Amino acid sequence: MTTDRATGHSAAIDTARTYYNSDDADTFYRTVWGGEDIHVGLYRDPGEDIATASRRTVERMAELAGIGPDDTVLDLGAGYGGAARHLARAHGSSVHCLNLSEVENERNREMTGEQGLADRISVTDGAFEELPFDDAAFDVVWSQDAFLHSADRTRVIEEATRVLRPGGRIVFTDPMAQVGVAPDALTPILDRIQLETMATPEFYLDTLAAAGANEITFEEHHEQLPTHYGRVLEELVDREQELAGSVSTGYLTRMKAGLRHWVDGGRAGNLAWGIFRATT
Repeated sequence: MTTDRATGHSAAIDTARTYYNSDDADTFYRTVWGGEDIHVGLYRDPGEDIATASRRTVERMAELAGIGPDDTVLDLGAGYGGAARHLARAHGSSVHCLNLSEVENERNREMTGEQGLADRISVTDGAFEELPFDDAAFDVVWSQDAFLHSADRTRVIEEATRVLRPGGRIVFTDPMAQVGVAPDALTPILDRIQLETMATPEFYLDTLAAAGANEITFEEHHEQLPTHYGRVLEELVDREQELAGSVSTGYLTRMKAGLRHWVDGGRAGNLAWGIFRATT
């Protein structure tokens, strides 16, 4: 990689991989964030259980994408594979998980085997900017709160649409900035995730259209973002003593500060979140 764009792309991948492979992050996400589903939830009540709300997001996305037993799904940034196992178990789909954290991928394989779903789910180490799959290989591309970690989100959407069959569907969520927000308002969040920018809903809508997608929709759930990060913060504070022996003090301190920045940014109206759906 020789260009500035490629260098930034490579650095972002390395940063995300190192973070999610760390013992601190692995323990935190498994024990506090929800275990199998480590993404933003759809809450019916602000005090609802994190895992329940997170699974509701999976169910809503599956409904919007019309997931069925004949579908072959590619999950980009699959984490521990909770969504993949739900799609395989509840909808009968075959799911290919792609994720850059080898630690998360190994746990995905273990849980998938334990739940008797290894015949329906495969797990590949890799990044979503360069998908190791043929053109038109999948019926559905799926992703939850992963694209923000990329330094080249346009490339991510291009790759996602490339591997979709004609008439295929893409469905994804991502934490984003609202259009027109002053850059310095996002600095605390961007510093925490070590990126220079966040996407906006308009960016994804325009980029999907430019990549040839149609029937593009965005179901807004902006209020869910601060609700979710607030619930995670509450859970972390409640269990901090329990975690002290397995997660470093520095990580817990930084995570609490980072979660507060997400909550504050969402409540201030600076952030966006929701479900994108399009066809090819």
